[in-house]
Amino acid sequence: MFSPLQFQFGSNSAPVIHIIHENDTWLEPLRLALAERALPYEEWFIDDLALDLNSTPPAGVFYNRMSASSHTRNHRFAWEATRGLMGWLEAHGRRVVNNRRATELEVSKVEQAIALQASGLLTPKTVAVTGARALQSAAADWSDPFILKPNRGGKGTGVQLIRNQSELERIVAEFDTYTLDGTVVLQSYIQPADGRVWRLEFVGGQHLYTVSIDAGGGFELCPSDACQVGNSFCPADGRAKFEILEGHQPAELERCLSFLRDSGMEVAAMEAAPDAQGRLQFYDVNINTNYNAAAEQRQGVERTGMGEIASFLGRELEVVKAQSLVQKQNAS
Repeated sequence: MFSPLQFQFGSNSAPVIHIIHENDTWLEPLRLALAERALPYEEWFIDDLALDLNSTPPAGVFYNRMSASSHTRNHRFAWEATRGLMGWLEAHGRRVVNNRRATELEVSKVEQAIALQASGLLTPKTVAVTGARALQSAAADWSDPFILKPNRGGKGTGVQLIRNQSELERIVAEFDTYTLDGTVVLQSYIQPADGRVWRLEFVGGQHLYTVSIDAGGGFELCPSDACQVGNSFCPADGRAKFEILEGHQPAELERCLSFLRDSGMEVAAMEAAPDAQGRLQFYDVNINTNYNAAAEQRQGVERTGMGEIASFLGRELEVVKAQSLVQKQNAS
């Protein structure tokens, strides 16, 4: 594992792909995809970080795969360090995939909901509250079961369906450990007719495919194979938990693409539940997207998630190399 301080920052170093992350297990499929394409890369493992702000970043393409759930793996301040790192890279004009704006949205369900609504996409009724007393007061206005989630989570961490007062009081009693920043979000529960929600995957600002997910087992819906425990099939109907809907083109797709462009999210996933009218209600956006290899194999998709990311990063690296060459020629 590496931190930026372990690299020799030289203006003459050849541009490579730099991967910023804190989860070694989640990176393995991407390593394989990069190796298959013979693409040069370095890993920046971010946990404790000392960053010399007077130094100059190395050349290349920087891919931000920092996870909003990093605190659940004892990397409590990894995301805070990444925010500063993004600012440093962008100040030096480096090519950053999933930039500082995307980083900020990733760790705030409140800001995500605001941005989604501003883009014209539908979201469930949403109320943001800060503090345990405010939570109790806001919850009193909800007559139906509602979703409660920490403002910053990741992997669906802490997302719960609140059906009665006792479930709410349990969260209130544990409020200081339930939320990192003192803020939680209440949302109307959109229950899909078939019990499945949709996850739209995007790479390089383009729609890759849509995944249909069985949400009957709870709200931790990370598709990574490393996150799966036990049987990945729904025992009720025999359908797989993750099913790829290749070629699927939802009516909301253009608005999704516009939202992602405005948010600086180039590799991302957007989760939504179809309401009673069949409209998609968007409730989550994730830039540290993972893919379910088993679902890709079952469907026989030619364009796999990690393969597309590697190819996209490779194309961006060629652009950076060409720009670097022009700069050197102009300087000589």
